[in-house]
Amino acid sequence: MIVSREHSGGMVEEDIDAGDVRAMSPRRNSAEVDKLGEEARKDMIEQARVLQTSLQAIVDRVEEVKTEHEKLEGGNKFLQSYIGELMSTSKITSSAPSKKGKGRK
Repeated sequence: MIVSREHSGGMVEEDIDAGDVRAMSPRRNSAEVDKLGEEARKDMIEQARVLQTSLQAIVDRVEEVKTEHEKLEGGNKFLQSYIGELMSTSKITSSAPSKKGKGRK
């Protein structure tokens, strides 16, 4: 409702027609509001439980991957050490003078 600035009175009371949208607005009593609030609260708690379960599953999976990573990293270090030893052994044997054919003619 529009009221001009010149109107110095308080609120203008007006009868609202039954077809007016303002008359169709649902009025809820406090019991209905409490019931809706409780339902919303229960829904939010259930959603929080689902999210917590999902988060716990993710944390568990991260721990599994971390354990597997540490295991593979240990194996990788072992293999690097083993290959390094093989390479150093290979260098030692290849740098030794060959005995074949050096005293013969």
